[in-house]
Amino acid sequence: MQYTGTVHKVGAHIDTDAIIPARFLVTSDPKKLGEKCMAGLDPDWVKRVKTGDILVAERNFGCGSSREHAPIAILGAGIPVVIGHSFARIFYRNAFNMGLPLIEIDDAVDKIHDGDTLTVDMAKGVLIDQTQNFEINFPPIPASMQAILDQGGLVGYVKAQLSAK
Repeated sequence: MQYTGTVHKVGAHIDTDAIIPARFLVTSDPKKLGEKCMAGLDPDWVKRVKTGDILVAERNFGCGSSREHAPIAILGAGIPVVIGHSFARIFYRNAFNMGLPLIEIDDAVDKIHDGDTLTVDMAKGVLIDQTQNFEINFPPIPASMQAILDQGGLVGYVKAQLSAK
């Protein structure tokens, strides 16, 4: 899978309550959650996002509570992939389970600026910053995780496995 979009960069230790505040957890509808994505950080943040844009985060993105609504909100905002220095472990697993790929690039995240245009090639394990003209290599997503993403998340994966039997 390949993604190209404008970077929306956020800082370190962005917790799930910043991604989707608890007061908006009255639904699991991706579109409704997406409308409030990052409202705990900046209520107008999502208004700057276009479908296909890319979220770039510093250290420990997704820390805090284990709500699966956080990756759903990101997907609902039209963001198909998140690049980060590192991710909270529960958020990491929830993201893949909901069909949101995450890519960890450690300190290389510091090279990427808000507003840059990135192309991410998941199969090749390469991120190209078209604005600044550099590449960052990352390990491809393991086949088992990619199989979950290919089915839109864990529910789709399990349904596909059951129907194949």
